[in-house]
Amino acid sequence: MLLILLEALGAGCILVLIVWWTMFSGRSEAAHEEASEQAPHLTPPDDTHTR
Repeated sequence: MLLILLEALGAGCILVLIVWWTMFSGRSEAAHEEASEQAPHLTPPDDTHTR
């Protein structure tokens, strides 16, 4: 019984670590803002010439 509880506790800890890792990994907020400022601002195409 104790072994099952320890195994469940270990699996729960691994699950929490995986969720924590995926939530807070990746680009920082500053890097995201810098990349969005450098991206060209695209306007939708003008379809008036196709009519």
